[in-house]
Amino acid sequence: MPYIILGTLTFLILIISIKQVNQYERGLKFTLGRFTGIMEPGWRIIIPIFQSYSKVDMRVKAVDVPDQKAITRDNVSVTVNAVIYYRVDSAEKAILEVENFRYAISQYAQTTMRNIVGEVTLDELLANRDKLADRIREIVDKETDAWGLKVNNVELKDVSLPADMERTIGKQAEAEREKRAVIINSEGELAAAQNMAQAAAMLSAVPGALHLRTLQSINDVSSDASNTIIFTVPLETIKAFEGFAKHGKSA
Repeated sequence: MPYIILGTLTFLILIISIKQVNQYERGLKFTLGRFTGIMEPGWRIIIPIFQSYSKVDMRVKAVDVPDQKAITRDNVSVTVNAVIYYRVDSAEKAILEVENFRYAISQYAQTTMRNIVGEVTLDELLANRDKLADRIREIVDKETDAWGLKVNNVELKDVSLPADMERTIGKQAEAEREKRAVIINSEGELAAAQNMAQAAAMLSAVPGALHLRTLQSINDVSSDASNTIIFTVPLETIKAFEGFAKHGKSA
């Protein structure tokens, strides 16, 4: 009977002592409160009372940085949010060097994002979001390296502006589009005028070319029976016909 009880207790202690570490995890073993080693994936033995352990997920995690109010260098109030992708590079540092690495990286990312936004103007913030996100990643990655973390990427999800500033930017964009339209139209008119000047110079340089062009234009218009053509005869031609008429009567 004592052997059965002893065997049962041994079996129960063994069952309690077996701990499973999954493939995407690493375990930290503590013996009498001191760190004594990393537990690789698989079944591992932890002696009750004398030993304890803590598991760390090594997969890439996404941290949603909540809306942060910041003021740009040109004194425009904006609201910015982002998402940070990171992973634990050293399970030992992530547990021993910082109390709660998930909370710590989120807080540090918020502070860094507000500081970076304050260093640029509104136009730079809107035009260079990728560059600013990369700067935030570099700063956060460097600081959290001591915590055993590796920041893979930072994405600025949204930049919100006050309503009056959105209207101002909309008006500015509309004015810029009108400006481009006027420039394009004037460039077209200039090119057309230059072509017409060149054509006029060529027609004037060749004797009879202008008359032939005039006759061709009349022929094109007269192809439609509904058109009415008013042809202006030069004054010199009329005087020439009058001279012929007077000469015929005198004869």
